[in-house]
Amino acid sequence: MQRKLYGRAGTLGMLFWLGLGSALAAGSEAPPLHGLPDFPVPAQQRQRAEAAANAGVPVSELAAGAPSRYEVRKGDTLWRIAGLYLKKPWNWPDLWGMNLERIRNPHWIFPGQVLVLTIVNGRATLSLEGQGSIPTVRVEPGVRYEALPATGIPTIDPELIGPFLTRPLLVEPSTLAMSPRIVALSPGHVMLAPHEVAYVRGNVATTTRFDVYRPARELRNPHTHKVIAYESDYVGTVQVVHGPQGKDGVSTVRATTMAREMVVGDLLIAQPPRQYLDFSPHAPKAPVRADIISIYGDMQMAGKNSVVAIDAGAAEGLDRGTVLAIEKAPREVEDTTAKGDPKIEIPARRVGLLMVFRTFEHVSFGLVLNADTEIEVPDHVLQP
Repeated sequence: MQRKLYGRAGTLGMLFWLGLGSALAAGSEAPPLHGLPDFPVPAQQRQRAEAAANAGVPVSELAAGAPSRYEVRKGDTLWRIAGLYLKKPWNWPDLWGMNLERIRNPHWIFPGQVLVLTIVNGRATLSLEGQGSIPTVRVEPGVRYEALPATGIPTIDPELIGPFLTRPLLVEPSTLAMSPRIVALSPGHVMLAPHEVAYVRGNVATTTRFDVYRPARELRNPHTHKVIAYESDYVGTVQVVHGPQGKDGVSTVRATTMAREMVVGDLLIAQPPRQYLDFSPHAPKAPVRADIISIYGDMQMAGKNSVVAIDAGAAEGLDRGTVLAIEKAPREVEDTTAKGDPKIEIPARRVGLLMVFRTFEHVSFGLVLNADTEIEVPDHVLQP
């Protein structure tokens, strides 16, 4: 969507420049969204924010070097700003609550706003500088075009996780068993070219557009060795031209986009609904104990900003935004300083954090937020 702005000499509020309407009004008014999504905040997190708004945050919970003044910049994320101010960034409702009257929704934070930290009697509060107004910019006369943003700053960098939200890169056995499949191409063809038709068996009544994928590496539970998911190769998209026809119920589809060749045996999965990037970081609601089962890209080790798969999902109580600690399991080593070289156990240790950003039934994708050392399969994840 594009918004046409007719600029003129002088200054315009930054929010108008962004296509969001007027800047923050004086007092406690947040910027109007003008039809943009008002992302919900879970009740439990809102209650925590309200408690922080009434009492402030103990100085002992502030991160070392928390800035007394910080201007929100383009490219900032809610997670990064929470990490600047709090030792435990997943407690971001405390940060939000310090300024609850002025920021009614944490997703209404925009570049140009200035956060000011005040400490009184061992308690910290956060406020917006200058009545929360947005800095102005000078524009030249003429016609300008700017893309409308979806909202304020995102929770984490969307470039790191975007493809994982829109493509079937991980498929569970139950989905695999129910997926329609390409059973035939046009006579004489061994692969499908763009805009050509193919023939499919299976249920295509759920939608008219499907992603096409090819199961690849098996992902197994590191303890039981049972297959719990498959990494899949995304090959493109198709659109249904004709629904089931004939005695065998064969449907006709047409290739619309292609990432690689489509062949007989490739599987279809309904395109997922749009997933917003503005979700709320939070600790899990109940104790979690799971393992990292894969590092995306067929890598042996992961670090900050790597995407990993874990063997827990929605059925285990995880949802988007769940923050988990990464832990190295205990391990046995030989004590070469002792006679007889007896084995000793090196204790488990926490080495980083990850945030779940997409869940399936028993599997999830997570982004490694930070890591003190290399992350490997099958390192553990648990409540932070």
